[in-house]
Amino acid sequence: MSAPRGLPDKAAIRKFIINAPGPVGRREIARAFGIKGAERAELRTILRELAEEGVIGRGKGKRYNEAGALPPVAVLRISSVDDNAMLLAEPMRKAEDDTKTDIPLPRIRVNSDRREAASLGVGDRILARLQRKGAGYEASIIRVLPKGPDRVIGVYAEVPGQGARIRPTDRRQKSDYAVEKSQNSSAKQGDLVLADVLIGRRHGLREARVVEVLGGMDDRRAISLIAIHSGDIPDVFPAEAVAQAEAAQPMVMSAASEREDLRHLPLITVDGADARDFDDAIWAAPDDDVKNKGGWQIIVAIADVSHYVTFNSALDREARRRGNSVYFPDRVVPMLPEALSNNLCSLRPGEDRPVLAVAMRLDAKGKRIEHQFHRAMIRSAARVIYEDLQAAHDREPNEQTAPLLESVIEPLYGAWGALMKAREGRQPLDLDLPEMKISLGEDGHVDDVRQRERLDAHRVIEEFMIEANVAAADTLEAQKMPCVYRVHDQPDREKLLGLKDFLSSLGLSFAMGERLRPELFNRILAKARGSDHWEAVNQSILRSQSQARYDPDNIGHFGLSRARYAHFTSPIRRYSDLLVHRALIRGGSFGMDGLRDEEAVHLAETAEHISNTERRAMVAERDANDRYMAAFMTEQTGAEFIARINGVTRAGLFLTLVDTGADGLLPMRYLHNDYYQVDEAQKALIGERSGGRYRLGDSVTVRLVEVNTLTGGLIFELPSMSAETTEGAYGHPRIGKPRKERVKRGSDRKHSKHGKRKGRRRSGA
Repeated sequence: MSAPRGLPDKAAIRKFIINAPGPVGRREIARAFGIKGAERAELRTILRELAEEGVIGRGKGKRYNEAGALPPVAVLRISSVDDNAMLLAEPMRKAEDDTKTDIPLPRIRVNSDRREAASLGVGDRILARLQRKGAGYEASIIRVLPKGPDRVIGVYAEVPGQGARIRPTDRRQKSDYAVEKSQNSSAKQGDLVLADVLIGRRHGLREARVVEVLGGMDDRRAISLIAIHSGDIPDVFPAEAVAQAEAAQPMVMSAASEREDLRHLPLITVDGADARDFDDAIWAAPDDDVKNKGGWQIIVAIADVSHYVTFNSALDREARRRGNSVYFPDRVVPMLPEALSNNLCSLRPGEDRPVLAVAMRLDAKGKRIEHQFHRAMIRSAARVIYEDLQAAHDREPNEQTAPLLESVIEPLYGAWGALMKAREGRQPLDLDLPEMKISLGEDGHVDDVRQRERLDAHRVIEEFMIEANVAAADTLEAQKMPCVYRVHDQPDREKLLGLKDFLSSLGLSFAMGERLRPELFNRILAKARGSDHWEAVNQSILRSQSQARYDPDNIGHFGLSRARYAHFTSPIRRYSDLLVHRALIRGGSFGMDGLRDEEAVHLAETAEHISNTERRAMVAERDANDRYMAAFMTEQTGAEFIARINGVTRAGLFLTLVDTGADGLLPMRYLHNDYYQVDEAQKALIGERSGGRYRLGDSVTVRLVEVNTLTGGLIFELPSMSAETTEGAYGHPRIGKPRKERVKRGSDRKHSKHGKRKGRRRSGA
């Protein structure tokens, strides 16, 4: 037997641990150094001290390795890309408590030899084999892991006998997340929380760590927070951007200024009653040129945001990241800080404001015969809301609008009349799609839901803005300047074939010629007007259309029947418009804050980004409205409603209530009197035995049986169903087929639990 070697010093123990092929336990260290008896206690003390000093790390099973050392195989997250286009990764840790030292994570470079590496981006996860390379590691991809949420937003609940759970607000996530008590950030029962999803499972559930308590679900204002966080919408401005906005000063018009002075003209802003940022002002007058009898002069002046938000400033970087403002019933997430959006860039009445203005001349038929852009200064004469503008035109002016009626308001309507003549000649797509407005009380609860009133006053402003946008696109194309166009492609032929089949089932012919024009759809709409299928035809035509987007390559705007179109009129709330302003400033030699070359070369990338942020905003706004609507409908469970069928699938009938516009699902299993098949051509469910039919656009009387305020889901049934019931997912009685029959259609049941909404997407101008 060999004699004991004696207790080694800290350096020797550390060197042994570092050189070991993997984590080692105290017993292995003692055996390597021949440590026995009382010296084992001293070894334990040395190991504890080394761990406290951050020299070695202690993992599971009381096993030690080099501080910050990684296992030979690990799950990694792509964290960034270095200057040489090499992917860098970081380890995914199950718990933050494992990394409470000041030692930084080692640098991990991903080997790009595997084909999968080319498709990876920041946030993607991989299972990789790790090998030491100098001070860091090289990761060889074993496989790319499926994408999953890095974060989850949901309601915190402590379940007796099961521990804490997070119940996701996203209806697409079907299972809860487990939360350790030590990782709940003091969340309480019913709190809305934001949590990081962790690696690993416990009792079959994925685990999460609460990072922020957002408030209680009893506060209805939490609904928009759900949409903001679920959509990953930036809602806190960097300090540098806020500082820049607050340091900005009002522009003062001087004699030496090169701006046009339009302060003598009575331009007015026209907006909704709840608007806080006024980025456009308009003016019109009959053209005094005898050669243009019956013609009009109009000016559209837009806030000169580019004067305050310059290229690559902190304000500019944040505006680009956000892409656009996002609007919810209880708040706005603005693209620019309030110091600009509600103050210096807002065209407040009686205050001097810099603008980029376009002066246009129209002939008597509304055709634009001349236009010119100016960098100018205006002083808005009044801030008028749509209802007051319309009332004044209808000869019921109030104290504000009466002095403006003859000199300001009537010329606006006169110029609009000419623009409408030109519109009729172009025949843009003329869909009639009602919008619902959700009004909240002071306590955040829904007070009222009603259809937005569509006035001629709205159409006046819309036509002025469209004409200004077209003028901007025409100018930039003539100048051969880079431009982010607003494009809308022709409908996809396959979608049109489906539309043709559906219209045929209604007795409406649809001749698809070689050249498709919006007026073809308008003729169909005219034939359907006044019929029972009017809404269904509108919805079907809408769904056949392509989605509008931003692109530096112009393909025209199909829906508006315009060869060129660019967003110019809302730079406070859309980054696309700010880019168009900069291009116009450069093209017109209006100053040094125009579009830069380094900005122009990335327009395609920027256009794709802001198209994505626009879609992100649309989804968030729709999801918030769904949840507000569900909260509004909670007390009406059991009530009957008239609904229209807006979608037909194997899951059942998607419905829209006529009174409120609320959307929900009538699951297939509740159609208990027959077995129904989907007829894609007729967009209908047809009973096999009875031949009964539920078709897109049909009106049905339904009863609300289930409301899920967490996800915004509504479940309906037909009032005529039998009295046989089963218990619903949220404690409401369900009426339907016997359980044995329902099991046969389990896939329908799976898809319909939370009342998936069939979105009504606008192609948008």
